[in-house]
Amino acid sequence: MSHAASSPSRQERLLAFLASPDSYPHRPASVELIQTHISIVALAPPWVYKIKKPVDFGFLDFTTLEQRRHYCEEEVRLNRRLCEELYVGVVPLYGAADTFSWTEGDDVVEVAVKMHQLDPAYFLDAWLDRDALTDAHLDRVVERLAAFYEALPGSPAAASWGRPQRLRISIDENFDQTEAMVGQAVSAPAFEALRFFMDRFLDAHARLLHHRRSAGHVVDGHGDLRLEHIHLTDERVCIYDCIEFSQRLRAVDVANDVAFLAMDLDMHDRPALARTFADRMADALDDPDLLHLIDFYKSYRAHVRAKIEGFQDLDAMTDPQRHRHQQRARRFFQLALRYAVADSGPFVLIVMGSVATGKSTQAATLGDVLGWPVVSSDRVRKETAGVPLHERPDDATRDALYAAERTETVYATLAEDALTHAAQGRGIILDATFSRRTHRDALRERLRSQKTPYCVVELTARDEVIRARLAQREDSADVVSDARLADLSMLRDRYEPPDAREDAFHLTIDASGTPDETTQQILTDLIRLRL
Repeated sequence: MSHAASSPSRQERLLAFLASPDSYPHRPASVELIQTHISIVALAPPWVYKIKKPVDFGFLDFTTLEQRRHYCEEEVRLNRRLCEELYVGVVPLYGAADTFSWTEGDDVVEVAVKMHQLDPAYFLDAWLDRDALTDAHLDRVVERLAAFYEALPGSPAAASWGRPQRLRISIDENFDQTEAMVGQAVSAPAFEALRFFMDRFLDAHARLLHHRRSAGHVVDGHGDLRLEHIHLTDERVCIYDCIEFSQRLRAVDVANDVAFLAMDLDMHDRPALARTFADRMADALDDPDLLHLIDFYKSYRAHVRAKIEGFQDLDAMTDPQRHRHQQRARRFFQLALRYAVADSGPFVLIVMGSVATGKSTQAATLGDVLGWPVVSSDRVRKETAGVPLHERPDDATRDALYAAERTETVYATLAEDALTHAAQGRGIILDATFSRRTHRDALRERLRSQKTPYCVVELTARDEVIRARLAQREDSADVVSDARLADLSMLRDRYEPPDAREDAFHLTIDASGTPDETTQQILTDLIRLRL
């Protein structure tokens, strides 16, 4: 028995109307539709029409037409502060039965923000894609923003959102609204470490946060300062698309606003530009404390962006689109955790310890949650000798592999990789026993000579745990290390444990528990050390 096809929903009819060039009085040659989690944007040259979706995410509520009209008007009012010439105004969309019209009708069924269309080649993300964004471009953005912030009138209502307990509202909302992403875009240890960092930072810096509120650094700002919201031509700097739907999310510390764009530059793998932008904003505003807060706010902003990726309608997407959003959410979580553990700059994390203490497991896990490369001495040793990674070689090959001269080469390679990544402003994880103090001293001196931040994480484990792990290796086909239970006594004799005076940046962690427990302990201890 056949069934009639179901009639299209109102949303489907609206999308079809917006997508048709015939729907517009000026009959554009083509129309491009872009959808976000909260808006439908119709690019109908030379105009852009932006309609808000009837959604409620807690931090915004567009479920009624009057709410959508109000926030369209707010969008125009607020964005004219930084790009007055872009916004035409709020226009009605009429509807009757199954039809829509921009020009006539009895009932207004939607409203839209109407704007001039900007040349897509001049958005900052497009400049980056061409590898053409320079410090001089950022200087113009800095000048525009600094003038904007300094001209804003003082507002007690806006400043009140700078109180730490009110800042917690937005931070806690991030965690509440991303908890469902744990196990997919972020691991449980990483998620809890981020929560620990936020709580610890707010408590440790409460005095500074209160001072900034009272000193006027919390303003009714932009709230969504991303690369794609800044348009830069020879004639002007246009900054648009601020948050209109929530004063809580728009009334922020200037450092919070600045952090969003700096984080976005980091996300696009431009750490040097991110540092330049932050430094020059601090100089332009005569605000050195901005730099003390920016990594905290960068972490917060990266978490916000991870959350937004999770708000996308994944069920309506193709598999490649869904995968792209999930990967972007994962990368934003990695970035948020990096700021918590190591600030914005380069960092070398050295995971060391005696045999079977879990070094390689933890190094790989930390590499995954932080998005940093892992350089393993076991892999370097075998790859440079042409020995299969998961094959335990015969005695003669082992003797050659572990000869003193080759060991020196392996540790020199680890040091070179660490310094190369650090010079690029990036983080890296080294995975090796570092059983000889001479190897530790040599690496430490090289890192200090380049002023490269680092931390040593030394793993230990109870004897019965070590023996059980070595016994499991006998039947494992995916172990790179050649160490087995029969080697335990010999390897222990060779291990020179660090003493308490060897290094200030040294954590000792018992890895006898589950891998997740150990990972969380490492991350929280690194955050304690950083703060």
